[in-house]
Amino acid sequence: MIKLLIHVATLPLWVTGLSQTDKVHQTPTAILKGPEDKVNLTCSHTDQRYDRILWYQQSAQNTALKLIGYVWNTSPTVEDSFKGRFDVSGDAAANKMAYLHFPKVPEAEDSAVYFCAASEAQCFTIPSLLYKNPL
Repeated sequence: MIKLLIHVATLPLWVTGLSQTDKVHQTPTAILKGPEDKVNLTCSHTDQRYDRILWYQQSAQNTALKLIGYVWNTSPTVEDSFKGRFDVSGDAAANKMAYLHFPKVPEAEDSAVYFCAASEAQCFTIPSLLYKNPL
């Protein structure tokens, strides 16, 4: 029987004005699961400004952080390369929580370190891209 080891870590996003009391928490901190076991990770934060929680994977084979998906307010998004393997859900703004679910039996490649991060969305528009210059 193959067992998967999943390490969980929190990736804080340093934003100008961040106070020492602003925290991101992730549970559980480590999981050892068998192939038939369900895996659910939880991420929470304490900052009223944050409306996005992001989930990342770092595998032993590739140490780069790969974005799995995120919850913006209550809207979940999973990156194409992770669709079908992971689900994200939650309410990043009001409840300040998001969840990472492994809906299928985890594969050996899913044995990795998982990070969550919280952030406020940075939305802006460039007026020159919205209007065509009549000249």
